[in-house]
Amino acid sequence: MRVLVVEDDQEIASALRTGLEDVGYDVHIVRDGERAIRLLSRAKFSVVLLDLMLPGADGFKVCQRMRESGDTTPVLMLTARDALKDRVTGLDTGADDYLAKPFEFEELLARIRALLRRELAAKSAIVQVDDLVVDTAQRRVERAGQHIHLTPREYDLLAALAMRSSRVLTRE
Repeated sequence: MRVLVVEDDQEIASALRTGLEDVGYDVHIVRDGERAIRLLSRAKFSVVLLDLMLPGADGFKVCQRMRESGDTTPVLMLTARDALKDRVTGLDTGADDYLAKPFEFEELLARIRALLRRELAAKSAIVQVDDLVVDTAQRRVERAGQHIHLTPREYDLLAALAMRSSRVLTRE
């Protein structure tokens, strides 16, 4: 799992790298917001740990730009700014979670695991059988790249068949 740490404090970044690598994560560190935006536009990560107070673009701007570009990578904001207004702004700009410094490392690891579980669950919402794609989260169906409009009953039947494509199903 690749983790991008966007943190300008060298001591904190180093501690995060050491701790995360010790449990098996591949850690990349960026120390300013503009570099993070450029890196995220060309590389994929499993999760982003994002400080708010950064040189260049702040963490709010980085997160906002990620979401505007369609990047759904889970974002955990790590910051000393723990006021309610900051937490709300962080979540409203697209962060998936918010953890105020100082924090316990075990809690950070648990939050990362939770974000990764949610991301995996969201990705498994897509069922594909040959050129048929059923998006169970949005209740959308495409075949050969073309959207297919279905009634709710038709969708339910097709989704049930697609999710169990290797089995024979009874009428019930």
